[in-house]
Amino acid sequence: MFTLAEVASLNDIQPTYRILKPWWDVFMDYLAVVMLMVAIFAGTMQLTKDQVVCLPVLQSTVNSKAQASTSGKADFTTVEATTDSSGRKTNLDFQQYVFINQMCYHLALPWYSKYFPYLVLIHTIILIVSSNFWFKYPKTCSKIEHFVSILGKCFESPWTTKALSETACEDSEENKQRLTGASSLPKYVSTSSDEGSPSATTPMITKSGFKFSADKPMIEVPSVTILDKKDGEQAKALFEKVRKFRAHVEDSDLIYKLYVGQTVIKTVKFIFILCYTANFVNTISFEHICNPKVEHLIGYTQFECTHNMAYMLKKLLISYISLICVYGFICLYTLFWLFRIPLKEYSFEKVREESSFSDIPDVKNDFAFLLHMVDQYDQLYSKRFGVFLSEVSENKLREISLNHEWTFEKLRQHVSRNAQDKQELHLFMLSGVPDAVFDLTDLDVLKLELIPEAKIPAKISQMTNLQELHLCHCPAKVEQTAFSFLRDHLRCLHVKFTDVAEIPAWVYLLKNLRELYLIGNLNSENNKMIGLESLRELRHLKILHVKSNLTKIPPNITDVAPHLTKLVIHNDGTKLVVLNSLKKMTNVAELELQSCELERIPHAIFSLSNLQELDLKSNSIRTIEEIISFQHLKRLTCLKLWHNKIVNIPSSITHIKNLESLYLSNNKLESLPAAVFSLQKLRCLDVSYNSILLIPVEIGLLQNLQHFHITGNKIDVLPKQLFKCVKLRTLSLGQNCITSIPDKISQLVQLTHLELKGNCLDRLPATLGQCQLLRKSGLVVEDHLFDALPSEVKEVLNQDTSIPFANGI
Repeated sequence: MFTLAEVASLNDIQPTYRILKPWWDVFMDYLAVVMLMVAIFAGTMQLTKDQVVCLPVLQSTVNSKAQASTSGKADFTTVEATTDSSGRKTNLDFQQYVFINQMCYHLALPWYSKYFPYLVLIHTIILIVSSNFWFKYPKTCSKIEHFVSILGKCFESPWTTKALSETACEDSEENKQRLTGASSLPKYVSTSSDEGSPSATTPMITKSGFKFSADKPMIEVPSVTILDKKDGEQAKALFEKVRKFRAHVEDSDLIYKLYVGQTVIKTVKFIFILCYTANFVNTISFEHICNPKVEHLIGYTQFECTHNMAYMLKKLLISYISLICVYGFICLYTLFWLFRIPLKEYSFEKVREESSFSDIPDVKNDFAFLLHMVDQYDQLYSKRFGVFLSEVSENKLREISLNHEWTFEKLRQHVSRNAQDKQELHLFMLSGVPDAVFDLTDLDVLKLELIPEAKIPAKISQMTNLQELHLCHCPAKVEQTAFSFLRDHLRCLHVKFTDVAEIPAWVYLLKNLRELYLIGNLNSENNKMIGLESLRELRHLKILHVKSNLTKIPPNITDVAPHLTKLVIHNDGTKLVVLNSLKKMTNVAELELQSCELERIPHAIFSLSNLQELDLKSNSIRTIEEIISFQHLKRLTCLKLWHNKIVNIPSSITHIKNLESLYLSNNKLESLPAAVFSLQKLRCLDVSYNSILLIPVEIGLLQNLQHFHITGNKIDVLPKQLFKCVKLRTLSLGQNCITSIPDKISQLVQLTHLELKGNCLDRLPATLGQCQLLRKSGLVVEDHLFDALPSEVKEVLNQDTSIPFANGI
């Protein structure tokens, strides 16, 4: 027989799995142990005492039979004679009785009496295996093991206690706020009726215009528990584990099906045991008639036998049937529970109601089933586990960790001075915006890049010097007080995005904004270019910079046109077709249309009477015959047509009398017409990187020319008239075919930058020393040419640049 210890190992489940054992499973385990003890007790009794005692039935009168029957009940082991109780001889000796007892044990005794303990043992083992198979099956036990491990860590995590404790504090604070009323709100909190709208972080576009509702001011709650860095890292790891486990488990319902399957098997097993046991319960009897058919050996044909274990086996059988009935009813209850409610769905509704984590998602399939099983153990487990399913909770943890890492001192070390000599802080790829940022009250520029969960709290109102904000792939949310501050103080905003939906909607309500830079895709059919159409509220906007892929300038951009002074469109190679709306932008002084695939100068530009600077860089312009129309633009002083495909300059350029700067670099010019040199006000001429062969002598007419760039052409001779332009400060002659520099270069007394590198020069003129403002740092030439200069010239060129006349540059 098996011992209890050997069989009990089948029911050995790790103690940590007890949280997945509901009361019925625990009760059935105990019932299985009792049935196991019945089987072992019955088997032990059979091995030690199970036997039958038989006496022959004599051919005599009924009374004799009765007497023989009475005498047959005596223990044959005490009979040493071969006579019956009446004194009649039976002609049987001791060995013959042993032989008959053994034969009749197998022939007369019912099989159920002989194998009852073994049947009970087998049935019990099957029931035990069925109860715990889902803990052993590889495809389910791995998920269960991970779930139990994660659940235990989530339950014991300090972050769980802190999050739930702070939730209780926040609830208490919110109740106080309701009692004290709106009078206690900070200075910039709006009392708009839209505050309680569902989309509390973004404005809504309606038929009547914008309605803005910012985040409610966050209530400062003192930390109930202290979360050190190690605990914070462990909590972060738990959030990641829960996220991955959910994705792994929610896609199947194998655990649920397996549990249902093993419950069905136990129920079928119970019905089977009950049916066949009921038929054999009456076969266990104390008396049996045996016909061994060994009359030729013994002389008797019939024996009457007694089974000494019949009484005990019958009692054990009744006990076993009782246990099985209880076991079966529990199985039926389990099936009722499994199908009464949808166990493949689990709602955290109660947890959401009791805490501030209203974003805890409902789960499904095996994840939901495991949580239902845990609830049978203790619902507190699922409540604490729900904390790690909440994005709000995760964001709070990130915020605590972020503030722990990015202290005021560390942020101060990252503050730098930009090109405009302003204090600038650039934060890149953080989980949020550290609170200490808003203690940098002297900060001028704040750059936030790749911070998807950025939130701007009311503390930003301390940063009175802040006038420029950069949001690069950072759809920041603002509290209501913070928005009020930004609306009144922010002057320059840069927004870089992938889709227009990433632009925070509060951007369109910054009424005092002066400069707006938008970089991203605005030409999506889904968004209908809402980004530009929503600018109507920016009534003080002066500069609009758009880097996108527009096919047309939206008509509604004219809402801001009357007060725009500068419009910049970088189109990244997408052809800009419709430009008629430009005509309404009468106050624009600077217009820049880069990479718009323009083939001609747009006619709409000729209506911009206040235009002072036009930049058509990186287009496909081949001809500029329309340039004659620029004569109507009396204020045009700067024309940039660089990086195009222009072949020649029409003589009509002479009509642009007020032109001061002309940029024609990186085109296909082969000559410079005399008409260019009739522009007496021209101060800057850039024709670099063309195919120009010579500099016309008419260049001497440009007495106001200060900057002349002709680098990267095919010039071989410098005309003497060039040196009549005595106001030249910058002269770029590099990468040409020039063989010598005339001594008359000394006439350029205001020259500060001279580029000669990349020519065919043998020497430099010694008269370079007479260019009083020229220094070595402004002389771009090969080293050997500089070294060949006379020493006194080199000394002059090597003088300190911080001389008094430098102010005249």
